[in-house]
Amino acid sequence: LFSEMAISLWKNLLQTTKKRILQQRRLCLYSSADGYEEGSIRKKLQQFAGGSINLSREDNGIGILTLNNPKLMNAFTGTMMVELQEKVTELEHWKDGKGLIIYGAANTFCSGSDLNAVLISYLLQDGMNMCMFMQNTLTRLMRLPLISVALVQGKAFGGGAELTTACDFRLMSPGSEIRFVHRRMGLVPGWGGGARLVRIVGAQAALRLLSGAAAVDPETALRLGLSEQTLSSSEGTKALEEAQAWLRQHTEGPASVIRAAKAVVTAGGELPLEAALKTEKEVFGTVWGGPANLEAVLRRPKHK
Repeated sequence: LFSEMAISLWKNLLQTTKKRILQQRRLCLYSSADGYEEGSIRKKLQQFAGGSINLSREDNGIGILTLNNPKLMNAFTGTMMVELQEKVTELEHWKDGKGLIIYGAANTFCSGSDLNAVLISYLLQDGMNMCMFMQNTLTRLMRLPLISVALVQGKAFGGGAELTTACDFRLMSPGSEIRFVHRRMGLVPGWGGGARLVRIVGAQAALRLLSGAAAVDPETALRLGLSEQTLSSSEGTKALEEAQAWLRQHTEGPASVIRAAKAVVTAGGELPLEAALKTEKEVFGTVWGGPANLEAVLRRPKHK
């Protein structure tokens, strides 16, 4: 009877905590008070068609999200921005997911925004709307309970460079480069890439990358802590296989444990210390006494 009550209490805590964390994850950065009307923004973006965002979800809990607009080096069109948001929503509901790889079709990552769409619509409010929309989407991407990896092949320019910073890790293939070209366009990052870059490489290095608009090759990225590893292959399929093998090292075990680890790290990176500690306590409660924990206790593993 005690065992049944304990399991029932654990399940209730698990559901309550998951629901609250999911609500936090989807929390919109902007509201109508900021002039943000998501429905009308989506409608406007969908006028600029082309390319696609494809998502496959593997049985091993790793998703593969592909930027597919090779004729424009996978630059984001308006419809691709909307599709990215839709794929993020789908991933938020993927209960068995553990990891995510983002990469571009035809051996290149992403060259930013489709300039044709940008030039057609050059009203200030349109630019601000796109900024708010993409900030919201990439923040939700960053908060996914999945360990995410940007597989950088070829060019990751502008908005493409910003997208890499919304992932937990970056892997680069030989000859690839990440470049924050915004200054050359008379701009600064607007999709949240500047703020995220500071958290990844520090303020001084981030300022050098933004003000210099210089190419960051795999060797430099490793030195800065922007990249985790330089892969051995630059060919699409082989590079993807390498990235999958690298990610599997970090996604072994039950999804509940991997997702809990990501939730704790996300809270630690975003919240004040006391709030992060409380979140960690709540997440801890979702795995303490859970199936993976009980199985490990019965095994009595020896840590080497």
